[in-house]
Amino acid sequence: MSRRGLLLILSSPSGAGKSTLSRRLMAWDASLRFSVSATTRPPRPGEQEGREYYFKTRAAFEAMVAEGQMLEHAEVFGNLYGSPRGPVETAMAEGRDTLFDVDWQGGQQIAHAMGRDVVSVFILPPSIAALESRLNGRGQDSPEVIAGRMAKAQAEISHWAEYDYVIVNDDVDRAFDDLVTILSAERLKRERQPGLADFVRGLNREFAAR
Repeated sequence: MSRRGLLLILSSPSGAGKSTLSRRLMAWDASLRFSVSATTRPPRPGEQEGREYYFKTRAAFEAMVAEGQMLEHAEVFGNLYGSPRGPVETAMAEGRDTLFDVDWQGGQQIAHAMGRDVVSVFILPPSIAALESRLNGRGQDSPEVIAGRMAKAQAEISHWAEYDYVIVNDDVDRAFDDLVTILSAERLKRERQPGLADFVRGLNREFAAR
């Protein structure tokens, strides 16, 4: 049965477990791919065109925005970043799903551009204390950076109600099972199975031949 691919948006405050869940989801289904962003910043050593990013001049990037070829975009520290529409639509037509790791603003832009093809999930921590403990447990950031992440987390969490689904990640195995359940159910929606009409017509032909 043919299927139309979907766009899966995962958002969360830093430390809520989004990256872990994304990695596990992609290991569960090897056909699932992260959206490759476009950027105006120069490539770093070892980065390849189309793997880490699509590297664009500012003029080329702005032209893509003007022509509606970006699903979402933003400027960060003087460089433009965005999600090109073309590769995502190709994946959808081939029945493959695309995973997006974006904040609520990017998610809103994508949802506005792609409508019912989008499934959005927000990951919540079980408590603010647990969130701070996870950030400290990484051992990667200074106290100042962690304080900044915690301050940003409150603003991010305030947008939870704008998502289709919300998962409280108090147990990563259970949260992963919930995420798989969501994706599996969304894949089975009638509008994502364009081959169903032909399949049912075939059933009706079988009835007529009896």
